[in-house]
Amino acid sequence: MFRDRFWLSLALAVPTLIWSPMLQEWLSYSAPDVPFAELIPAVFGTVVFLYGGRVFLVGAWHELRARLPGMMTLISLAITVAFGYSMAVTLGWDGDSLWWELATLVVIMLLGHWIEMRSIGQAQGALKELAKLLPDTAERVTDSGTETVKVSDLVDGDLVLVRPGASIPADGLVEEGRSGVDEAAISGESKPVDKGAGDVVIAGTVNGSGSLRVRVTGTGERTALAGIMRLVEDAQASRSRAQELADRAAQLLFFVALGAGALTFAAWMVVDGDSAFAVQRLVTVLVIACPHALGLAVPLVVAISTTLGATNGLLVRDRRGLEEARGLDAVVFDKTGTLTTGDFGVVHVAGDGRSGDEVLALAAAVEGDSEHTIAQGIVKSATDRGLRVPGARDFEAIPGHGAQATVDGALLRIGGPALLRYFDAEVPDSIVEAGKESERRGQTTVYLLEGRRAIGVIALADRVRPESREAVDRLHALGVEVVMLTGDARAVAEAVAQDLGIDTVFAEVLPDQKAEKIRELQARGKTVAMVGDGVNDAPALVTADVGVAIGAGTDVAVEAGDVVLVRSDPRDLPRIITLSRATYRKMVQNLWWAAGYNVFAIPLAAGVLAPWGVLLVPALGAVLMSASTVIVAINAQLLRRTDMGR
Repeated sequence: MFRDRFWLSLALAVPTLIWSPMLQEWLSYSAPDVPFAELIPAVFGTVVFLYGGRVFLVGAWHELRARLPGMMTLISLAITVAFGYSMAVTLGWDGDSLWWELATLVVIMLLGHWIEMRSIGQAQGALKELAKLLPDTAERVTDSGTETVKVSDLVDGDLVLVRPGASIPADGLVEEGRSGVDEAAISGESKPVDKGAGDVVIAGTVNGSGSLRVRVTGTGERTALAGIMRLVEDAQASRSRAQELADRAAQLLFFVALGAGALTFAAWMVVDGDSAFAVQRLVTVLVIACPHALGLAVPLVVAISTTLGATNGLLVRDRRGLEEARGLDAVVFDKTGTLTTGDFGVVHVAGDGRSGDEVLALAAAVEGDSEHTIAQGIVKSATDRGLRVPGARDFEAIPGHGAQATVDGALLRIGGPALLRYFDAEVPDSIVEAGKESERRGQTTVYLLEGRRAIGVIALADRVRPESREAVDRLHALGVEVVMLTGDARAVAEAVAQDLGIDTVFAEVLPDQKAEKIRELQARGKTVAMVGDGVNDAPALVTADVGVAIGAGTDVAVEAGDVVLVRSDPRDLPRIITLSRATYRKMVQNLWWAAGYNVFAIPLAAGVLAPWGVLLVPALGAVLMSASTVIVAINAQLLRRTDMGR
């Protein structure tokens, strides 16, 4: 709308400029002599005012009805004064009309608003791109083959075929096939994520080179993509403290401009007595003081930072939470599932005369048929390491002690310290020392026996995520204390903390005590972020200055956190702080520019330098006002260059 009005108003303003007596005198040219030439500026100037200026007049009406006069009211006042004065001069009042100034003023104002709207549209472009991720159709698997259906026709339980390179049409579970899936648009993960049977896939992500059959679990508004879009929209609509400050400043500036304009008009009438010049100064003050840049300074940064966060897997639920993140000096992690994987895995293997991989492969062979959590952890660790696990036969559980099986003709037994006592096992010194070290670290220890002789020891624990060490290092580099909160025994917690370089540990903490620990840190003067899964951590998330909930891929509707992480990646915490600090810097820079510009511009528009021959015509005032808006918009766009630490 602003674009269309700008181009048509520009065309209509051209005759106004060409037949303007003042411009003909200044530029020493003569316009074509046509009938009623003296009325051309008035006619075309009036059309520009009514057509191009209508949007500002309507906006002013809405501002005044809401009793919140601002930018639109100032612009409307300026062009209405110029129009009324020029019409009076055209009808016979003594003075020089301002038709060409009025026309150029409206045109430049429309151009400034068009640029502003384009900037905001570009800032929200990432959200529009999210909406384009879903395909229009899907291939539903039927008894007779496949059929092409609209995505909106899919229901839970449908089985869909996702061919290589196709977008996944709905949230679901992989039932058959294996492929790498590009989740960059949803989670910001740069590398394709391997997906196989039983893995969760997200609507809108792109399948790689393999073919997948996916059982639908969520469609329409219940998909992760829809949840992300809702969170982004809510965040862009939520108000930050900086926005409230800017709004108050803009409202104050309206009354300052009004007062300055009235004072300017009165002063020039007293000093000079030239009503045309006094009106020109009044109009220039009103135009140049428009709080356009001030009104754009914060909302544009908000829109850009929110979409930038969304494309990096950081979903902002509450703008104030992101704003607070810049001042964090303590981050509290819930251990299980955040810093660790949340499942048992092998962290150390020692053998007597055998390599660690050989011991682990033999142990996995014995545990292959067991359903025990520890057994599954051993088998998975062997698989993850790519070890060749030999076959086993005659598997037998040893109640309360472990299990045994025959592997390559040898009877192998596996179990904890009770197994050693039960068989009165012979344990070499190296195995004894390795077992004691694992127990000191709070790890679960199991022994592998060949007959009655111990040939290896395996330590298992809730495995530390590979990303956790990097996350802690980055937080330390940002000057943030790292705290771990867990219900585990102190020995276990201390071992993880020592491994990661964590500063403070709260161990053996019950779920209902977590919020109390947050308050304890706040009582020390800390600004605290809590990172948890949003379920049993909800009270602590709400208590913290910034609550960060782990979304874990599809669970993006976490209500307790200010920020939701799409991935369970602790490295996203320093990214939140980095984004918050960069966002705040841009807000401050824009507010200083927008406010500081008026400090110098208003006196200049009022004519304080007129005795020295320096005067601003209203159109030049509009150029300067629009230029300040463009500078604010460009500065906000530079936020996109923020290094998120990937």
